[in-house]
Amino acid sequence: MRIANDQVAVITGGASGIGFGLAEALAGRGVRLVISDVREEGLAKAGAALAEAGAEVTAVVADVSDEASVRALADRTKSAYGRVDLVCNNAGVVSPAAPLWEQTAHTWELMIGVKVLGVVHGVRAFAPLFIEHGTGHFINTASSGGLAPLPDRTPYTTTMHAVVGLTETLDAELKRISPALGATVLCPGLVDTPLGQNSETLGAIRLPPGTPSSMRAAASGRGGILSPREVAESALAAVEAGRVHVAPGGGVVERARARVAALLTDIEEGGR
Repeated sequence: MRIANDQVAVITGGASGIGFGLAEALAGRGVRLVISDVREEGLAKAGAALAEAGAEVTAVVADVSDEASVRALADRTKSAYGRVDLVCNNAGVVSPAAPLWEQTAHTWELMIGVKVLGVVHGVRAFAPLFIEHGTGHFINTASSGGLAPLPDRTPYTTTMHAVVGLTETLDAELKRISPALGATVLCPGLVDTPLGQNSETLGAIRLPPGTPSSMRAAASGRGGILSPREVAESALAAVEAGRVHVAPGGGVVERARARVAALLTDIEEGGR
């Protein structure tokens, strides 16, 4: 799908991090924006910053884990612009660091509600609008944790793998209707975002006192950490190239290749 001036994009989790990077990148291409987030204060600041930079933006508070809230977001988008061309199901949280048997039911419910059902609700609310207009594309944000194991973050890894499989299947389903419809899953490596702080605000994790406010600060100069804008540009390039997967970041390809190689080895040996 070609991303063009005057199209309309919806971005959940748009107040910060990758969501805000997507908003900036799309605004730079003349796309009109609907950004949403569950954090009202952060959303207002993000909307004001985008508008000050010249973007046409509508900010809508929405909880992606609540189907009615996402349907209201779709209704608001349709009433404001009469169309939608790109939906970025981006909202997310992270799980605590602990082995699976120590993860709580609350963590599982929160992760599934935001990261899996959040994407499901976004697709159910907006896919009919795409189909009605005959064109449209989803970007579903997962993580490199959806391409390979990530010990001590099982709820996070599980939901990221689910978003990868969901998007692959969704793209095939949309393509059966029209080649102008599709979906891309974004699986970045380390990104300089306040995901940890946002997750703590939402009650997903508890950070130790003095925890740095960004991934780059926490990594103490470690290389290979992307900015949200770099991740966003990679995602948009993948959409325009018609790719289902995009995984920017150092070491991501190597981790994915190792997982696939181990998978194939197990399957081949088990079939002998």
